[in-house]
Amino acid sequence: MATFKDAADVDAHIGQIFREAVGDPELGPKFAESGVVLKLHYTEPACTMTADFPSSKIYFDDAQAPAPNVEMFMKADVAHRFWLGKVNIAAALAKGEMRAKGPIPKILKMVPLAKTVFPRYTELCDKIPVQV
Repeated sequence: MATFKDAADVDAHIGQIFREAVGDPELGPKFAESGVVLKLHYTEPACTMTADFPSSKIYFDDAQAPAPNVEMFMKADVAHRFWLGKVNIAAALAKGEMRAKGPIPKILKMVPLAKTVFPRYTELCDKIPVQV
């Protein structure tokens, strides 16, 4: 059974954690420095999200999102597990749980920064439970 019931549920959890990260006065500028515009393609449920880190904007299933320079493809469950600190991106890429297009080293360099947000995601899931 999928963790999220629909795209709105993905947005309420994963979209929200991205919005919090780019809006954070300390973390937001660090994400912006990356220059990454990341488009995430999720399945189960199907939806997309674009994190425009330089502009500190998150677009969810939005045709107005800028063109990405990195794209990642995965089940929404894999993204959920990543934000809980249970997925190693390099291993997930090697196993095919995640696929990526673009300069992957840029994304891997951002992982330590993303890890600082893991506790917030856990707190968010406590406030807005997922189906797990």
